[in-house]
Amino acid sequence: MATEIKADVFEIIRNVKIVPVIKLDSVEQAVPLAEALFNGGIPVSEVTFRTSAAAASISAIRKALPQMIVGAGTVINTEYARLAIDAGAQFIVSPGFNLETIKYVQSFALPMIPGVATPSEIEVALCNGLDVLKLFPAEVLGGTKMLDALKGPFPHVKFLPTGGINEKNMLEYLNKKNVLAVGGSWMISPDFNQVTELCIQAKNQLNLK
Repeated sequence: MATEIKADVFEIIRNVKIVPVIKLDSVEQAVPLAEALFNGGIPVSEVTFRTSAAAASISAIRKALPQMIVGAGTVINTEYARLAIDAGAQFIVSPGFNLETIKYVQSFALPMIPGVATPSEIEVALCNGLDVLKLFPAEVLGGTKMLDALKGPFPHVKFLPTGGINEKNMLEYLNKKNVLAVGGSWMISPDFNQVTELCIQAKNQLNLK
């Protein structure tokens, strides 16, 4: 059952191709922003634990939009992981590779996407049953050139590059066979109508791919 849950979440992310990374300063923003993303054709979001509103925002989105896949991002320790899981997060993303946090999330059989920046971290990830990894910060690390370099020694690893990705370069990343999807926040705006429009534009780019 746990394997099926992970497969379903990763399959949805693969099909959507874009994971909006959102930072919420208040819970009141959560549902309207999630609805704007959903209306723009992106039924996935990653709510980052960069503010105290993260856990409550995840819970609010899960209740209001059960058809949306909601993950928790910037989960840098087990305490954030606990809060995210209690709030109903359906996948967990971290910027770095913290084995204690990874093991904690795995104990709940939830999809875990830890951040990696080196081949050594990728090897440790594989030893711990992880083959979907966040390449972060992607552009700083070399972007698509880094992905090309990693494809040879790690042909079965799929990456979720995040950091410096936008509407101008997302297709360069998505054209790489070892990329599951891309993460970014370029479509996030205080104007929720603009959020929907930017999502539609991104989806149109994908359709022309």
